[in-house]
Amino acid sequence: MQDAARHSIWTVLLALSITLAFGSGLAQAQSGSAGGSIGNDEKSLSGSREPPRATESEKPARRSKPEVDEPRRASQGSGGGVGSFDGAWVVNSVGTTCSGSSRNAVVVSSGRIIGQGVSGRVSPNGAVSAINNSSGVTATSVGRLSGRSGSGTFRQSDGCSGRWTASKQ
Repeated sequence: MQDAARHSIWTVLLALSITLAFGSGLAQAQSGSAGGSIGNDEKSLSGSREPPRATESEKPARRSKPEVDEPRRASQGSGGGVGSFDGAWVVNSVGTTCSGSSRNAVVVSSGRIIGQGVSGRVSPNGAVSAINNSSGVTATSVGRLSGRSGSGTFRQSDGCSGRWTASKQ
């Protein structure tokens, strides 16, 4: 009976020590098994390492899109290109077939007009087309920007039409 009890205790202790020894080691192996540092093929535990090998080419990676298909940006104030109109603009509108006027702020970014209730586009040559939705009335605007100013006309869904002017801030 004592031999059977002693044998059971040793079996339990052996199983426990195996679990402790290999169980924690397995967890460590799993956490780093998918890792390693980039360019480090050397996984040895001792000895010296060779310096990292050079990349195949010192050229920059190839772009996913050919450069000709990407829009070009001109510096502000250059007079050409979509980027030359980027910035904050104040737009004043005056009705010609109806009474009233308004003053709105918009931002032009990469040829897109963005403002409260306003969206539209500015082409590289300055042609403007925009739509404004306010209080259930839709206004369509067209015109042209040149340098730091611009002008055009608008027509609203309620029949009102008029003129607008814009200045770059």
